[in-house]
Amino acid sequence: MLAAEDRTFYSNPGFDLTGILRAVWNQVQGGSGGGSTITQQYVKNALVGDEYSLWRKYKEVVLAVKISQERTKDEILGDYLNAIYFGRGAYGIQSASQAYFGKPVQLLDPSEGALLAGLIQSPSRWDPARNPDRAVERWNFVLDGMVAQGWLDPAERAAVQFPATIEPRRAAAGVPADANGHVVTAVTAELDALGITSEDLAQEGLRITTTIDPERQQQAVEAAQAALEGQPDDLRSAMVAIDPQTGGILAYYGGDNGLGLDYARVQRLAGSTFKPFVVLAGLQQDPPVGLGETFDGEEVPGLRNAEGADCDRCDLKQAMTVSNNVVFNTLAKQVGPEAVAAAARAAGITAPLDDPNEGIALGNKEVSALELASAYATIAGGGVWHQPHLVSEVVTADGRVLFSAAGAGGITEGERRFPERVARNVVESMLEVAEQDGLSLPGGRPVAAKTGTVQSRFDGDNNDAWMAGFTPSLSTSVWIGTDMNSPIRTASGEPISGKTLPGEVWRTFMGQALDEAPVETFPPYRPIGEAASDAPPGVDPEATPTPTPTPEPVVTPTEEPPPPAPEAPQESGAPQPERPREDDSLLFGTGGGAPQETRTPPSTQDCSVTPCG
Repeated sequence: MLAAEDRTFYSNPGFDLTGILRAVWNQVQGGSGGGSTITQQYVKNALVGDEYSLWRKYKEVVLAVKISQERTKDEILGDYLNAIYFGRGAYGIQSASQAYFGKPVQLLDPSEGALLAGLIQSPSRWDPARNPDRAVERWNFVLDGMVAQGWLDPAERAAVQFPATIEPRRAAAGVPADANGHVVTAVTAELDALGITSEDLAQEGLRITTTIDPERQQQAVEAAQAALEGQPDDLRSAMVAIDPQTGGILAYYGGDNGLGLDYARVQRLAGSTFKPFVVLAGLQQDPPVGLGETFDGEEVPGLRNAEGADCDRCDLKQAMTVSNNVVFNTLAKQVGPEAVAAAARAAGITAPLDDPNEGIALGNKEVSALELASAYATIAGGGVWHQPHLVSEVVTADGRVLFSAAGAGGITEGERRFPERVARNVVESMLEVAEQDGLSLPGGRPVAAKTGTVQSRFDGDNNDAWMAGFTPSLSTSVWIGTDMNSPIRTASGEPISGKTLPGEVWRTFMGQALDEAPVETFPPYRPIGEAASDAPPGVDPEATPTPTPTPEPVVTPTEEPPPPAPEAPQESGAPQPERPREDDSLLFGTGGGAPQETRTPPSTQDCSVTPCG
């Protein structure tokens, strides 16, 4: 402990003048802390608190000197070791020995003792279960200090091995065992990233305000549980709802086992929920690819469409509405897979999208429910990305604000990633998806959405199913799959697709969460490039006259753009002939174009309009 924290403990008067001057300089420069002896640390923890101020440092020194005059060094060291926090909920060296090694402190060897000593300065960061590299670095520092002080023989130092620790007990920190456990764990991890450690949580009496809306959280949990009730036991679900205007997470469901895997952060193949990012990439090309651009939509060898999604010719909005794979594969080739990956990253996808091919258009990259809700929230927010977060404010017991998301320079201010007009065009492409899939919100509330279904390697089955969508004030993503990436079916044996169970969860939650909110409309649609046609899905847009948009005047920074002309009402499309279920070869094949093995999927299967995504 002395090698780690205070190598002059037995000779100093209770304080280190050089360390104090260094701490004062740090605080003058805007830093904090530093320079404390073991006696000062004991005084700080037991008597004066941890406020970062010169006055606290002064009181600390005075009391350290006084205690050094009244108690022996061994007594001070014993009190310190019995009170200091080691992480894993352990206060005192005996508790720490049990928490990390499962044995009494008197049975520790020097290597194990060095690991515990190294933890004191920052237990949450140097726990070998969380950061093994840093733990080894700190362990070496302590052992080398012991050698330098003559407390450990160099030969013995050379022979010691880094000790193995036991797994942390997750319930030790009071994590709920139900769905709320994932919220607590996510909040704790977020606090750690903000520099607020587990020892701060244990010692500072912090009041932590989260962004979670209790009513919407309950609605999310109940919607997910209701959809899976009576379904096969191997099904897993996740849902995240985000405020597009702030990035605040309003509801967070990672599964019912709060001590198990958090499925809201598990990354799985995205399927066709990635198609809006292809549109986003196309709109930012020079020249831009507008929603009215038409493409051949009939399937080609090696690339199939979903049932009912074929079109001889269709524009991008029609292709999005029916989730035509061929059109988006063509567009991804045209703009380049790297451009699609860049667009997804700009929106908020943080998963690796390395070495993409045109299969990225159909979701052959993995994302989490949290990432997808965040990226869609950026589109809903007009191209302004907000850091998705759970922590709104952290205040100490004495009223000091350690963190405020809404403070000056706070994370709720957001960062513009692409122009508002570009975002609004992406929204336009997604506006008819929910209605097409039978997932419209109550009262005709405008909503932009996209389903996603990932084909299994087994014919006629799917492995992952998604539904994600947003209004101007709420972005929600839902995932359903399994732990083993195995086929997902309902209790009746039907394959699960994006518009079935995930769609039901999404629509139930969104309907309840927005029930008392006013109906919001998206900003006026001002086309970029060629405007989307008025032709319904399945009708050749080039055979249907499209109203010519009124040319827009040049808008100066002080002018507001004119409102768009009202769109003509759409007519119902002609019924599509039934056809065999088709899959997405890009997820499991060569990336498109090359024929795959011949398959004969069952023709009776209904797997939504987007079986591959």
